[in-house]
Amino acid sequence: MVVAPKPLAKKRWIPDRQDIIWIDCNPQAGREMRDVHPFLVLSPRIFNEKTSLVIGLPMTTAEYNSDNPFAVAVGEASGKKAGLTSYVLCHQPKSFDWHLRKAKAHPLKTLPDALFAEVCERLNQIICLG
Repeated sequence: MVVAPKPLAKKRWIPDRQDIIWIDCNPQAGREMRDVHPFLVLSPRIFNEKTSLVIGLPMTTAEYNSDNPFAVAVGEASGKKAGLTSYVLCHQPKSFDWHLRKAKAHPLKTLPDALFAEVCERLNQIICLG
C-alpha cells in the first residue's frame, strides 16, 4: 500500500521588521491617517507573533511631505499611485493589532536596507534611543 505524503501546512504569514504591509488605520482621530495605508514595520517578527501587534510608521504619497523634515522619501509608489513619491512618516510611530486589522503583505515586500537605516536614524532624532 502506497501512502500519499501529507500536504505541507501553509506557514502563517506574520509581518517582520522592515516589511511593508497594508493596514487599516481606522478609526482615527485628529490629524492621524485614516483608511488603508502602507505601513513600515519596525518591530521584529517574534514580537509581532507573540503580541499580535506591530510597531511601525505609516507611509503616504501626500506631496506636502516633500519638505517635511520627518518624512523620508523611499521611492516611487506602486499600483494606482505609480508616479508619486512614497514617504515614510517618522514622526508618527504607531502600534496596531495587525491580526484584527487584517493586515496584508504589500507588493513592495520590504524596504531596502539603506532606506530602512535612514528611516531609523530619522526616528532616532525624534525619540533619541541612543
